[in-house]
Amino acid sequence: MDKIEPIPPGCHSPGARRTIERNTNGLPTQPFVEWSETRITEQTMQKTTLLFVGLISILLSQGGSLVMAQSAAETSSEDPNIWLEEVTGEKALDWVKAQNAESIAALTNSEGFQQLNDQILKILDSNERIPFVVKRGPYYYNFWQDGEHPRGLWRRTTPEEYKKEKPEWDVIIDVDALAKEEGENWVWHGVSMLQPEYKHAMVSLSRGGADADVKREFNVETRSFVKDGFELPEAKSRISWKDKDTLIVGTNFGEGSLTDSGYPRIVKEWKRGTPLSAAKTIFEGEKTDVSVGGVYDHTPGFEREFVSRNMTFWTSKLYLVEDGKLVEIDKPDDAEANVHREWIFIQPRTTWEVGGKTYEPGALLVGNFDAFMKGERKFSVLFEPTDRKSLDGYSSTKNFMLVNELDNVRNKIYLWTPGKDGTWKQELLPGVPEFGKVSVGAVDEEESDEFFLTVTDYITPTTLYLGTAGNPEIEKLKALPAFFDASNLQVEQFEATSKDGTKIPYFQVSHKDLKLDGSNATLLYGYGGFEIALTPNYSATTGTAWLSKGGVFVVANIRGGGEFGPKWHQAALKENRHKAYEDFIAVGEDLIKRKVTSTEHLGVMGGSNGGLLTGNMLVLRPDLFGAVVSQVPLLDMKRFHTLLAGASWMGEYGNPADPEQWKFIKTFSPYHLVKKDVKYPPTLFTTSTRDDRVHPGHARKMVARMKNMGHGVLYYENIEGGHAGAADNKQRAFMTALVYEFLQQELMD
Repeated sequence: MDKIEPIPPGCHSPGARRTIERNTNGLPTQPFVEWSETRITEQTMQKTTLLFVGLISILLSQGGSLVMAQSAAETSSEDPNIWLEEVTGEKALDWVKAQNAESIAALTNSEGFQQLNDQILKILDSNERIPFVVKRGPYYYNFWQDGEHPRGLWRRTTPEEYKKEKPEWDVIIDVDALAKEEGENWVWHGVSMLQPEYKHAMVSLSRGGADADVKREFNVETRSFVKDGFELPEAKSRISWKDKDTLIVGTNFGEGSLTDSGYPRIVKEWKRGTPLSAAKTIFEGEKTDVSVGGVYDHTPGFEREFVSRNMTFWTSKLYLVEDGKLVEIDKPDDAEANVHREWIFIQPRTTWEVGGKTYEPGALLVGNFDAFMKGERKFSVLFEPTDRKSLDGYSSTKNFMLVNELDNVRNKIYLWTPGKDGTWKQELLPGVPEFGKVSVGAVDEEESDEFFLTVTDYITPTTLYLGTAGNPEIEKLKALPAFFDASNLQVEQFEATSKDGTKIPYFQVSHKDLKLDGSNATLLYGYGGFEIALTPNYSATTGTAWLSKGGVFVVANIRGGGEFGPKWHQAALKENRHKAYEDFIAVGEDLIKRKVTSTEHLGVMGGSNGGLLTGNMLVLRPDLFGAVVSQVPLLDMKRFHTLLAGASWMGEYGNPADPEQWKFIKTFSPYHLVKKDVKYPPTLFTTSTRDDRVHPGHARKMVARMKNMGHGVLYYENIEGGHAGAADNKQRAFMTALVYEFLQQELMD
């Protein structure tokens, strides 16, 4: 069963909440502008994960601007920069253009910048990239962008053809041609297809890359949009096919249909040929909920309908729809549940005592679904966490389970086989290389036991394999070429000691002959939120723009992330948020202590929640860093819950409207911590006008405040791109080159 979950600020495409990876079309869901060409995981290759995105579209109309202006008028005396929250206001956009011009003049005039931009664009457009696929019926589907098709192609091929070095692709939709024909700046947002025929499809298209999109019914056989078919106007809607004439819909149905977080509050069943207003209500959540959603499971012999209600980002209820009535699935509110065939899988996030047994946070439990619904609480434990071991994901094939563990941020894959008596047998998946990042996911969980396997690390190009559960042999399908020379590079893992004594692991990528004299330009990256784990991946852009020029690249696995499961994440929630920042500082100090680098050569980078992290590094430890990059960031923690999807993240940060909670939130609100009489390191903020998840006002206002105080700071806002920061490869290359040019100027001699 597909899961319905809210989206953290750090994932700019539908993807797993706990893992920064790729969506079902192979597009990255990284929380920063860096375009990592090579990563997929269990969630990538399962059916499309239905993460709930249903908030109002970005303020592009006059009415939207007026609403924002009214909000600004109410609080402008408290915040003189609040006018910059008016996303498309003429005055605000004039300010943006002036800042962009300043940054472009400072960073793009050198020969080195143009060369770097061209190198990155060549990588992003390379036909040698792996075309990751999902199987729908007899075909492999892929979404592909390159220099000739910047908006992209939705295409398909056969499994046999895919194994060839240069497969023949059948193009279903040319997004560039469609955008030109319709006069829209369409950005591909994915597609939902009705099984088992996979003829009926709902195509999602976003204007400029925003989360909000238009959904239109498409006939795959005729290669055309269906006249008078299902169509939803621009909104953050989510849909699920029930049958060819019925959709389960969550969207903006009008006044009162959204939660305080801006997500759908109502789920309806919509019949073909009837207006949306006539759709039958299945479920209504509370206004204070984060979101609600519905999904239909088409697994043959196990057809079921579910409704999910997310009360907060970390708590939810799941219901089975039977004969028009909702039957609650009796799980802890903070546990995740998933159903596959006859099995129910439950992941508790806190200690769960049930059936006379105690299960640890982060465990993976499996039981018989029908027996569970009748009251039985008998589980097999497919994964049990330790202080240094967590669940990285799991994937169901037709007859087996593939469980991916992180052991001190290194992967191990186990194959679980169910027995007739309900017990499960475990074995280490044979043939899996023992290094780097290993990801696994079912090719088609309903039809076969085949799985895709990818192996990569920071300096090893990704390889894609095809295997069959129960068969020890795996077949190499595709491999990336080496986009940069890594022959003299090495990957090492170290630990820093945080303020409270906790050991914080971090990866270091550097030259083998690295001199420990404090002179090495070092880029420290982190995230530390929403139970998202940072694991090794091959990034040709980082390799080309940084490592190949002698830089050191470091990734910190700080608390707040998912590297060691729910406990690791919960250790840095709300009033304990400072622990994530102390961890990151400890890694920076350890790099200096080990003489890898020094303050003048140490830079930090992070996006979204990671942008909040680096924003705090700027204001809390300006003496420790030589440069700061903050991308699509949260920064104004006084108002984050009032801006776009911000209210959905109060479970992570707290509620600033509560005076008691504001006392601790203000200690990590960079916008309120910046001071006039402090010397700050050179800083670059980047964001997107079309980001309708993390409001561009965060970065705009921070820059305005710093400049009003006399601090030098650079800012660049891409007009398109949504939370990804860019809508096509040309924009991605430009923004990536900006970032690395800035870092090279500030950190390299």
